[in-house]
Amino acid sequence: MQVLQRILKIVLPLILGGGILYWMYRNTDFSSLKHMFLEEMNWWWMILSFPFGILAQMFRAWRWKQVLEPLDEKPRTKTAIYSIFISYAASLVIPRIGEFSRCAILKRCDGISFTKSLGTVVTERAVDTLIMGIMTTVILLSQMPVFTSFFSRTGTKLDTIFTMFTATGWVVTLICGIAALVSLWIFRKHIVFYDKVKTSVNGIKEGVMSLKNVKNVKLFIFYSLAIWVSYFLHYYLTFFCFDFTSNLGIDAALVTFIVGTVAVIVPTPNGAGPWHFAVKTMLVLYGVAETSALAFVLVVHTVQTLLVVVLGVMGFLCLPQNKLEKRIKQIT
Repeated sequence: MQVLQRILKIVLPLILGGGILYWMYRNTDFSSLKHMFLEEMNWWWMILSFPFGILAQMFRAWRWKQVLEPLDEKPRTKTAIYSIFISYAASLVIPRIGEFSRCAILKRCDGISFTKSLGTVVTERAVDTLIMGIMTTVILLSQMPVFTSFFSRTGTKLDTIFTMFTATGWVVTLICGIAALVSLWIFRKHIVFYDKVKTSVNGIKEGVMSLKNVKNVKLFIFYSLAIWVSYFLHYYLTFFCFDFTSNLGIDAALVTFIVGTVAVIVPTPNGAGPWHFAVKTMLVLYGVAETSALAFVLVVHTVQTLLVVVLGVMGFLCLPQNKLEKRIKQIT
């Protein structure tokens, strides 16, 4: 049963993402996409976006290290960076597993408490959610006509979403919500690290509360904002790779970035499928031809995913050397 559940955790997200991608590209002429990819795309802008993709992960590692310090847990900077690289790559295989893998790496390489580091990850996610909420609210208010059109195109009307629910609909929704919570309670026992977490609730709580003891709050805020600015620039610079997106402006980039970021919440590898659909739909609303929008999301997501893979492999290859260095220092 456990083996089956682990297989499903890998297979189901792949089926979901793959099904959406197949539906989107089922009638696409891939020879024209190949020509665009090789002949029409300005690769210099794509290359220029890479440092910001790397910086986003490095800022996350630096912030994580800062949050761990009040807990008397002091991982080496390069260990934290490598663990973040690996965590993003690991999540391509099993969505969300990266949060656990990076804590396990710090435990293995630098002896950092797994439960404390997991608690700080929860804190980080809360901060990121707050930032995303603020960004989404501001952009939603400034671009309301575009979002209204988006909901209409996808079959959802913002002003009638709640009135569409009958009493039966609310009951069904409640039952589904309860079923989801029960499913989470059942499946949590089968997470690889659950036994460690279950026996150390206080360690997690301590990690969550570490934020109030961060020494340099301004630096923490800077790291938090820098992560999202880097993510955005990593995405925005790709607009200049293509003629049909280079003149859209920063407003369009912000809207598509937010919508794409929200779509990534759906558990597929790196948001594959939901991200493509959401960003493509918004680009079409901004006047980009559907075939061009399909090409944009396919190229950008594929290249940026490959960057995540490369960084993950690099981090994995560097970790054994990291551990060896620690042993040598202990001996000397």
